[in-house]
Amino acid sequence: MGVFDLVTLAIFAGLIVLFLQRSIEPGDHRDHLWQYLVASLGCAGANYLGDNDYRLLAVLLIVGTLAFIFYVLKPIPQPPSS
Repeated sequence: MGVFDLVTLAIFAGLIVLFLQRSIEPGDHRDHLWQYLVASLGCAGANYLGDNDYRLLAVLLIVGTLAFIFYVLKPIPQPPSS
């Protein structure tokens, strides 16, 4: 198993946990299933690029995928504003 396999697998596992956590929480959620699909495809694409020696593109796609996750899915709750 290569580095890109481990990194993208860890990100994907985090997405699964986030999805399952949000699916059992009560209340209205702003995230949609397609947003998780976009992040998952980012992981798959980065893994493919990394395995085929496009390391710079793979790293850029991983960074972009993480930015998408933090900007769109917001896994870390925001503190309430006073």
